[in-house]
Amino acid sequence: MIAKTPPAPYYAVIFTSIRTDGDNGYEAMAEEMDKQAKQQEGFLGVESARNELGITVSYWKSLEAIKNWKANTDHLVAQKQGRDAWYAHYKVRICKVERDYEF
Repeated sequence: MIAKTPPAPYYAVIFTSIRTDGDNGYEAMAEEMDKQAKQQEGFLGVESARNELGITVSYWKSLEAIKNWKANTDHLVAQKQGRDAWYAHYKVRICKVERDYEF
């Protein structure tokens, strides 16, 4: 599903990852993080796709909202689990969306 975002400008967090083998509790945590992110002040939407490479883009009203989500207690636990068990490699990119359009 394509996220319905407001008119630009807003921010995007691009999380690109390569998973380790096995679930190891990943799916349950991913569902919980999705639920909590949607309740976070400044959250605008999310898009995600996974094959061998996973890409999740979350959209935010401000850099402050992104900072607050990164510091969320449950999200900190998920980040640690990600480093310890779920991801062989990941990269996070934060960017400002200056313009968007759609068809």
